Amino acid sequence: MRTARKAVIASSVGNALEWFDIIVYSSFAVVISELFFPEVSGFAALMFTFLTFAVSYLVRPLGAAVIGNWADRHGRKRALSFTILLMTLGTGLMAAAPTAAVVGPVAAGLWLLGSRLVQGFSAGGEFGSATTFLIESAPDRKAFYGSWQVATQGAALVLASAFGLGLTTTLSREDLYSWGWRVPFLFGMLIGPVGWYIRRRMSETHDFETAEKVSSPIGTALSTHLVRVLAAAGAVALASLSVYLILYMPTFAVDSLGLPAYAGFLGGIIAGVVTLVGTPFVGRLADRVGPGRVMVVAAVAAAVLAWPLFQLVVAVPTVAVLTVVQVVFGALMAAYFGPLPGLYADLFPTNVRTTGMAVGYNLGVLVFGGFTGAIFTFLIEVTGSPTAPSIYFVGIAIVSLVTVLLARRSYRVR
Repeated sequence: MRTARKAVIASSVGNALEWFDIIVYSSFAVVISELFFPEVSGFAALMFTFLTFAVSYLVRPLGAAVIGNWADRHGRKRALSFTILLMTLGTGLMAAAPTAAVVGPVAAGLWLLGSRLVQGFSAGGEFGSATTFLIESAPDRKAFYGSWQVATQGAALVLASAFGLGLTTTLSREDLYSWGWRVPFLFGMLIGPVGWYIRRRMSETHDFETAEKVSSPIGTALSTHLVRVLAAAGAVALASLSVYLILYMPTFAVDSLGLPAYAGFLGGIIAGVVTLVGTPFVGRLADRVGPGRVMVVAAVAAAVLAWPLFQLVVAVPTVAVLTVVQVVFGALMAAYFGPLPGLYADLFPTNVRTTGMAVGYNLGVLVFGGFTGAIFTFLIEVTGSPTAPSIYFVGIAIVSLVTVLLARRSYRVR
């Protein structure tokens, strides 16, 4: 039990850093768009900002394949130590990024892109390695301990939203645009060395040390378990979209609802607390009744509630209503995403678990998550309706629901 708890701490630090960086970038998208793409219109600048963010997801499957393959051949511990160093580098590049006013829009945009590519590559290997490390440290409680991967995303959401709320309410616009937006990234750099130290002191998992190794985990995963990899991608679709919907809310609040900048951050803090506290309980339930069953119920609830929630916040665009909507989406995310690592654990054998999990997860995140901000912004612009993203959300919820049902039937996962 002590080993499992140490695994939670070691995995949580890196996962929190990854998501803190992602959330801060998404939350300050409006600021970043004006600083790095000042020569284009507001809509175009915001699209460039989200597309730069989305491009980082193109390298995620590559990071998943390279780092996942390494983890299945040489150990989860080594892979985790490597990913957190890369994450710290990506966050540091963002903190030091020169704006268009300093080096010109082309150079500023390329620097921004470089920081996101480094972060994307490292994040590609982080989820699979960290989740495998967690579930192999507590094989009898896979869903519960795996759910901490999602719970720590809640912690990152709380911390990043707290930074956003504090900076937007205490700094003038000039200070926020001059240096304030860099503060969260500078803070993120401090997490990296601590996480690296903790991970270097961890022991390798028993499952990895006793498992029969294969010469090419990536080759085996894609040739023998390709359908399982695709199932993993489909299953994560709703989870990924739910996360990025919550991250999009600060932009949605300002750009579509005309609310003050702090509005989305306030709801983000509460939604993060709900995710942090609620997800382990969902994981515990999933160990008892099966991850798939919990995810099916959550997917149905998400599909049913998405459109009414968007209608509500557009009809009554207040800070209080936006906060309630974010909290409900946070609860739905926790209910669906929390059991997912447990489902993944049953989907792949040990010798290709990290690779299969990482590639499947990151393919799903690439297709259904990374472009969320750009897709939502585009849908609202083209249709003229702030509720347009809800239809897209319902469609993805149905994709994940069908995938989980088929995975339960075909692969006997609970």
